[in-house]
Amino acid sequence: MRRHLNTIYVTSEDAWVRKDGANIVVEVDGAERGRAPIHMIGGLVCFGRAGASPAVLAACAEAGVGVSLLTPNGKFIARVEGPRSGNVLLRRAQYRLADNPLQATEIVRGIIAAKAANQRTVIRRALRDHGAGMAAAARATLEAAETRLTDIARRTLRGTEIAGLRGIEGEAAQVYFSVFDHLILVEDRSFAFTGRSRRPPLDRINALLSFLYAMLGHDCRSALESVGLDPQVGFLHADRPGRASLALDLMEEMRPVLADRLALSLVNRRQLVAKDFIIEVGGAVLLTDAARKELLVAYQERKKDELMHPFLGEKVTLGLVPHIQAQLMARHLRGDIDGYPAFIWK
Repeated sequence: MRRHLNTIYVTSEDAWVRKDGANIVVEVDGAERGRAPIHMIGGLVCFGRAGASPAVLAACAEAGVGVSLLTPNGKFIARVEGPRSGNVLLRRAQYRLADNPLQATEIVRGIIAAKAANQRTVIRRALRDHGAGMAAAARATLEAAETRLTDIARRTLRGTEIAGLRGIEGEAAQVYFSVFDHLILVEDRSFAFTGRSRRPPLDRINALLSFLYAMLGHDCRSALESVGLDPQVGFLHADRPGRASLALDLMEEMRPVLADRLALSLVNRRQLVAKDFIIEVGGAVLLTDAARKELLVAYQERKKDELMHPFLGEKVTLGLVPHIQAQLMARHLRGDIDGYPAFIWK
């Protein structure tokens, strides 16, 4: 079983990352702020204008540590990585399956059904934990959404074409996000949610979700690369230059678990409040530097939570789930298992 490796997030604008022996060292204004052995690190994520020495980039490439460069608010800029792992036969199998709609449909069905089921679980947990204190109308709305997502998950398994399945996925997203505001329990209407907005996010909840999705995307891409798959060639998401389609596919199952649930917890527990966000003149909503750091710590802690993996029947941390799913995808493409077992959260 793969070990749960840490990710280093460098958020200070003037930070400098360097190599010292077998360690990654982060300095700010010439003072050391932290160090960690390279063999204990799974990824290095630098925000803003943080810099890195050629020596540390080379060491990360050699050790298989992906280095991602993002804007201060989590938008992807670039990624530095070493030689691809795995063998060419696995990637050729991936490309062949991606070009075969019949075979690709089987994987897409599982991904969308799992995503709808996991969205349903977010709603179920809210009803279980807070339903008694909700207004009757809000509770009834959430219960109706739970029922619809159950139906959508079942219909997905009968889908025969990828285009139709994408439509079903869109329906699930519409149902889920139409009731998302009822999952926000704080009375502060600064956190009101009326729907998804991206590039830029136009409210505080969307700013949280977009940032967490960027972190999850980094983890999914790293997981796919670690098993030798090409993150650019997916099955649900169509090919597009510069888009990591397979990483986006892998993310779909885990968005409700690793991102949505965490965003709701941080707001409902008042760990993040309205002043932790900046509203720009054009309407874009951004996290403050302090809030971004707190969110990254919370994300790392969330990844340490344990659960029983539904397919393996073993206890694993949430942070390992993207790596396990990437391994299962590779096993399916190699023909070791009959189908791809998508991750369903219980």
